[in-house]
Amino acid sequence: MDRPIRVLHVLGRLDRGGTETLIMNIYRNIDRSKIQFDFLIHTKDECDYSSEIRGLGGKIYSISRYNVKNHFNYKKQWKEFLSNKEYSIIHGHLRTTASIYLNIARKRGIYTIAHSHSTASRGNMSERLIKGILQFRLRYVANYYFACSDEAGRWLFGRKIIQSKRYQILKNAIDLSSYKYDENIRNNLRANIGVYNNFVIGHVGSFTFPKNHKFLLELFKEYLKVNNNAILILVGTGELKEEIKSTSRYLGIEEHLILTGSVSNVNEYMQAMDCFVFPSIFEGLGIALVEAQATGLPCIVSDNIPNEALMTDNVKKLSLNQPSVEWIRQIVDVSDKKINRNLQFKKVQENGYDIKNVSSYLMDFYIKVLNEG
Repeated sequence: MDRPIRVLHVLGRLDRGGTETLIMNIYRNIDRSKIQFDFLIHTKDECDYSSEIRGLGGKIYSISRYNVKNHFNYKKQWKEFLSNKEYSIIHGHLRTTASIYLNIARKRGIYTIAHSHSTASRGNMSERLIKGILQFRLRYVANYYFACSDEAGRWLFGRKIIQSKRYQILKNAIDLSSYKYDENIRNNLRANIGVYNNFVIGHVGSFTFPKNHKFLLELFKEYLKVNNNAILILVGTGELKEEIKSTSRYLGIEEHLILTGSVSNVNEYMQAMDCFVFPSIFEGLGIALVEAQATGLPCIVSDNIPNEALMTDNVKKLSLNQPSVEWIRQIVDVSDKKINRNLQFKKVQENGYDIKNVSSYLMDFYIKVLNEG
């Protein structure tokens, strides 16, 4: 192979969200002499991963974000883009418009992959209706279908697709070695952020509606009545950041709250935590939950998390409809226990979440698609 196969990944942005982090984990570990990634995104902003992508040899292109009013212009942009670029495979992660761009690509003889990372859509009723129509058409325009869980696959593609040979699970794998619990990493990070003997509750995720930060902030306020020495660390950023800061002030918990922003050392923050709370309204799988389990963290999660994400004995599922006292009881139970955090790492590894294996598998898949074509 003289030149690497260039695969185009389609996303909204290139920030430190779960989907983007998965793709970057794969990109860092794939054999780039055989497979090279390029990216088409729907913003002109310089994003968290932009510089690293260029350093790895990837190219970044942008087009306008889709809305109903620019439907025909959006299609025109895609047609012009594909007329000037040569790609054999397009891997679509932006699901709302995937039925548009994958259909255009497939008509040009490009192999197409639709990838589901979620189990629900955001927006008001009219927005969800439009998304639903566009997403339903996706079932007829891709060559192959990937999902992070069967629940995510069933939601976006339907039962018929997930029972076909064109469908498969691609696990939300991580760089496991960097998440193996290390007492020195924990102590150094806690010292750096001024957390010593505090009980640290943590969350990792974009500041968006599905992550349910408001629920977590209100829950933490109640927990402080039980343990006033607690700290809440929120790792991430997003559109609701100012609202979250305002809510924390209103609840009077800002002195117990640490907002890290977008960070590259999520693994270190995970090791500094004592309990991981993940009250998502919906999740395709939850890559942050995989990371938390790899570090041996006790995890208290909503029952909206797919069962495939639960790999260790340290995870407790609760309904968001259950009273806060039950969530608090579970946190108290965790704080009273001594847990060996090194015991859980192997379970995550055995469940196939090692990024090296997943990267190798995806590379072989891309090559096989072209060879069989």
